[in-house]
Amino acid sequence: MKIIHCADLHLDSKMTANLDRKKAKERKIELFNTFNNMVKYASEHDVKAILIAGDLFDKKNVTKMASNTVFQAFVDNPDLDFYILKGNHDEDIFLDNLEDIPENVKTFGEDWTGYRIGKNSNIVITGAVLNKDNKIRLFNELVLNNDDFNIVTLHGQETAAQTKDKTVVIPLRSLRNKGIDYLALGHIHSYKEVELDKRGIYCYPGCLEGRGFDECGEHGFVVLDIDEDKKICEREFVPFAKRTLYAIDIDISGLNSSAEIISKIKEILSKEKYSYESLIKIILTGNVDAFCEKDIDFIIKQFENDYYFVKINDETKLKVSYEDFALDESLKGEFVRIVLAKEDISEEDKAEIIRYGINILSGEEV
Repeated sequence: MKIIHCADLHLDSKMTANLDRKKAKERKIELFNTFNNMVKYASEHDVKAILIAGDLFDKKNVTKMASNTVFQAFVDNPDLDFYILKGNHDEDIFLDNLEDIPENVKTFGEDWTGYRIGKNSNIVITGAVLNKDNKIRLFNELVLNNDDFNIVTLHGQETAAQTKDKTVVIPLRSLRNKGIDYLALGHIHSYKEVELDKRGIYCYPGCLEGRGFDECGEHGFVVLDIDEDKKICEREFVPFAKRTLYAIDIDISGLNSSAEIISKIKEILSKEKYSYESLIKIILTGNVDAFCEKDIDFIIKQFENDYYFVKINDETKLKVSYEDFALDESLKGEFVRIVLAKEDISEEDKAEIIRYGINILSGEEV
């Protein structure tokens, strides 16, 4: 039997952190399309169930389009079961307000709920919504049948042991030796699979689509292929995102002009052959000379037609020493000496002041 484990879809996200209004709307729609394509993948690959381990939506109140799109996916695929766990972003998902939840949709409450997949199956999915009030009690109350193939689903941050603060965490120590074969987790936005105990493993599938540059790299879902007789499971991570985000550090130490920087960026990007569909963040690093001509807007323009989205973060440090300007009789030299002599300004702020000051004295726009 095949089951898809996904999490952190964050449907209906605004997507405005990096993108303009047009592209943000486009990316918002792409997230729904990826969800629908995953459902289509399931129907075409003999998948019996999709387990969503939290954060189906990005916010408490979703748009009608969002709820209608997801509801229609349920209705159009009656032979595909959906097991939906609430996450910290969708505590009041739209299913709570429906009078008639489709028969193929199963949800979990604040106590353990178990579902046997199929009439004669020995595969059981058990889950609960963690909160600050039940998080300690729940782990003591979990009882599973060792003769079943047990999938347990939770949404939260993994930790080695229980904590006394209000953070909703998953204490792995409390779940060991409980008869869990596969602990299906959500909340961490990157793929991770680790041994839980001698019997089982725990897995975060990551988010379905990267939305910001803290979610770089491949994203998708995990397919479980379970042999019910032998109670063994093969697992495969399936990259499935429409677009991939990359954050690329480029050291421009020793370069003195925008033209040289552009040439260096082209050299680095050409080695990896990022597709046009990509979202790219270039992070300029290294130490640059105080007189380095570096026009970030101009540099971005050279790449914006090569990728879906490009941004540049300038994290370079200014290479300035008093000795370099000690004998410089120009206005720039005097300005640098005055700034460097200030004892109440941090070295980092001095570098920024010098950078802007030299640009102004050189007639550059700031």
